[in-house]
Amino acid sequence: MAGVPQRGDKATVRMDAEAMSGRSRRHPAGRVIVAAAIGLLIALAPPCARAGADEAERIALGAMLFSDPDLSIGRNQSCAACHDPAHGFADPRKDAAGGAVSLGSDGRSRGGRNAPTASYAASAPRFHRDELGRYVGGQFLDGRADTLEAQAGGPLLNPVEMAMPSKASVVARLKEKPAYVDAFGRLFGPDVLASDTRAFAALTEALAAYERSPEVSPFDSRYDRYLRGEYKMTDQEELGRVLFFSTQFTNCHLCHQIEPQGSRTEPFSNYQFHNIGVPANPDLRAPTDHGLRAGRHQKDHRQDGRFKVPTLRNVAVTGPYMHNGAFKDLRTVILFYNSYVTKSDTRRINSETGRSFAPPEVGSTLSRAELLDAPALDDRRIDALVAFLKTLTDARYEPLLTP
Repeated sequence: MAGVPQRGDKATVRMDAEAMSGRSRRHPAGRVIVAAAIGLLIALAPPCARAGADEAERIALGAMLFSDPDLSIGRNQSCAACHDPAHGFADPRKDAAGGAVSLGSDGRSRGGRNAPTASYAASAPRFHRDELGRYVGGQFLDGRADTLEAQAGGPLLNPVEMAMPSKASVVARLKEKPAYVDAFGRLFGPDVLASDTRAFAALTEALAAYERSPEVSPFDSRYDRYLRGEYKMTDQEELGRVLFFSTQFTNCHLCHQIEPQGSRTEPFSNYQFHNIGVPANPDLRAPTDHGLRAGRHQKDHRQDGRFKVPTLRNVAVTGPYMHNGAFKDLRTVILFYNSYVTKSDTRRINSETGRSFAPPEVGSTLSRAELLDAPALDDRRIDALVAFLKTLTDARYEPLLTP
């Protein structure tokens, strides 16, 4: 993207902002100093054309907002708490149901779903129906937000998450920091903070600009380097790659490929909605999650229990998996898919529990055509698929990979 700071520069800005935000929590009187420092960081964005500079400043501002705990009711939780930039933009904390869900700002409330990675969220199209009438795209696992901007404001006002009581209360927190007042005035108009509605919309635009930036979607995994001729796959990874894109030996491509094989911007999701029969997570003790049907207030019972197909980028470092965090290990996920097509009872065992996979949370709307469109896999091929999925890990997260 023309005019955007280099990834290392933005990462430095973000990390400095995170560190300062942490200090501001411990020393409230120092917030004015923090605000001035934030303003300086924004001003130090690399020089470029004015249009590019404006976009760079929006990204830098969005990064600050993303990591600012003062935007939660307890001044203790930022967007980055549940979408940690150091851990694949997912939640690495294990203090709620073993990490299946996240804790809210009050330290007690628990989310009802596993926090998905925010990386590559910008690749999802606006929520819509395609030419075949299928629902596609949007944000959140149930697609309830049409766009990235609509999603960005949701957690701020969610009583279980950041728990701010109103848009006005969020804007009041922005006005506390002179650097924000200056940045919002320059980027969105001198009187933008005079209107809570306009100011809140500007905040979501800045957050979305950050989430669309190369820092959040760098396309620099081993797979991407392989496509550029900069990395040679191991024999196991190459077998996994061939299997993944195969139309004969696996069904992965039916949901996790949207562009021609070899595309350098493949998000590894077609962003459709499916019910793959995920069992309820007993650790959550939560009511049945109706997914798309509830999120979009659908009367069509065929949408019950359907969730948006997630990106597989960074999947190896963003567990636990599924909308409710039901599975902890990536290999278990592939075994779960394989349980639909295997004829062996022993291959239907959940290795994490030692028992057969539990029945679906919602069993009436299974995507049977997709789930059954593949032969059973042996351990060698399952391990190869896991190895390939690890190659989808962004370079910065490769140290997080387990053998």
